[in-house]
Amino acid sequence: MATPFFICLGLDLPALWDCHAHLLGTGDAGSGCWVDARMSQWWHPVAVARRQVILNAACVPPEVASVDRAYVQRLQHLMADFPPGARWLLYAFDEALDDFGRPRPDWTTFHVPNAYAAEVANTQPQRMAWVASIHPHRPDALTRLDDAVAQGAVALKWLPSAMNIDLASPRLNPFYARLAHHGLPLIVHCGEEKAVPGADRDALGNPLKVRAPLQAGVRVIVAHCASLGEALDLDQRRPQARSAFDLFARLMDESDWRDLLLGDISALFQANRSAEVWRTVLARQDWHPRLLHGSDYPLPGVGPLYRPAGLVRAGLLAAEHVEVLDAVRAHNPLLFDLMLKRALRWQGQGLSAAAFATRRHFDKRPKVPPQDT
Repeated sequence: MATPFFICLGLDLPALWDCHAHLLGTGDAGSGCWVDARMSQWWHPVAVARRQVILNAACVPPEVASVDRAYVQRLQHLMADFPPGARWLLYAFDEALDDFGRPRPDWTTFHVPNAYAAEVANTQPQRMAWVASIHPHRPDALTRLDDAVAQGAVALKWLPSAMNIDLASPRLNPFYARLAHHGLPLIVHCGEEKAVPGADRDALGNPLKVRAPLQAGVRVIVAHCASLGEALDLDQRRPQARSAFDLFARLMDESDWRDLLLGDISALFQANRSAEVWRTVLARQDWHPRLLHGSDYPLPGVGPLYRPAGLVRAGLLAAEHVEVLDAVRAHNPLLFDLMLKRALRWQGQGLSAAAFATRRHFDKRPKVPPQDT
């Protein structure tokens, strides 16, 4: 399937890096990946359904000989529809740990080792790079971080609520100092998490906690612009729940973080986001140079999550695009995700080309001198 010309019109293709793509596997081909055992136990129907939905979105059939291989092969097939230059950042995902640094497999929905993410990315370096995931409670976290940088990781990913990471904890300061020294961006999920319950500590996804790594000089990319759920407004004497997106917007408008705080727009236009979030992101042209395109693959392949007709009703999408988008989605969810974002308009304004020129955020590595830790 060739990429329609209009999708790429005005885009700098070598700068088009999808900053949010997940790797998954079961370890059946030696990847070291694993998933929560409950996802295969009939007496845990919700977990079983979650596994089935995700694998179906990645076109991995239940009877496949190897989930590891089939998942990567499908992703590579989808990438091949894009012009040369486009690239995807593949995520490792560390285990959840308790406060004492002990692994908690019962809190871990899935695990993707750093070594595997690096291995897959290195099979097609012109198409893929990799993002490390290292739990800061690990006794050897700093060594693992140094190793990941040496092996070519372009960023680090955390999902605090699932992994049990308190961004505001002082115990993370040495890790932040090392991140800042390497100039490695931290991609952190804020707001409510639906797909990966893990440790299930939603309070740790509060966007205001991001100030801690920002104050340490770390560049932070807030996944999905914290566009789902609520969090306590910790800036108030008596904190009340507010939209997590509103708290993210507050941080984006604080001048201290203008050169450090970014937001990725993966999953942002799913049906479970509010029309007010959609309109704000499209209207805030001043944000667009700090927004990053990402697909959150394989989620664009999950049927109920994307409803172009809902975007039409919200006044963001021309009705004539729906049939084409639905047809493209059936063939290539990655292409659908890019097409959808390029087609959206609010009061005549769409996402600027800057939001798709994401490479610059990972190529530049402004380092700070090492600190005693």
